[in-house]
Amino acid sequence: MISIKVGDMHWLTRTRLLRFTALMVIGLAAAPSFGIDNPDAPDLMVEFQQRAAVYEARISTDAGTTNEIVEAYTAYQRFLDAELTKTYTALAQKLDPAPRTMLMQSQRRWLAYRDADFRFIDGNWTQGQFGTSAALSRGAYRCSIVKERVAALIQYLKNYP
Repeated sequence: MISIKVGDMHWLTRTRLLRFTALMVIGLAAAPSFGIDNPDAPDLMVEFQQRAAVYEARISTDAGTTNEIVEAYTAYQRFLDAELTKTYTALAQKLDPAPRTMLMQSQRRWLAYRDADFRFIDGNWTQGQFGTSAALSRGAYRCSIVKERVAALIQYLKNYP
């Protein structure tokens, strides 16, 4: 086995540590959950987490090379973006005009925050500073931000029949 040393840590060990850390960040982002008043209503958060688990498994177990992991994060982010759009649209449809306007303003501001945070992530986790693990970190951080917003919107949506 060939091992590339990065600092005091072998590349393979560092990659596994980054994968574990990324999964912990992603898992903790969805940790808060609240009870559902109607036991017959679908649990939107559980359904979302089950759909997300497929992508998270690809990242943690199925992908082996750095390129495969980066591709898995890219697919996961596309999935999360689609979930964000779907959840936002469903919530907006449930709201009266005044709260819908406030939600639209909130979402615009959140998108500006997301874009600024993505610029920070992309500018800070560079290959020059972090080696090949930078791409893994960028994917994990970007996905955790979007997943957290989807979870928040799902929590809001759960308040409406």
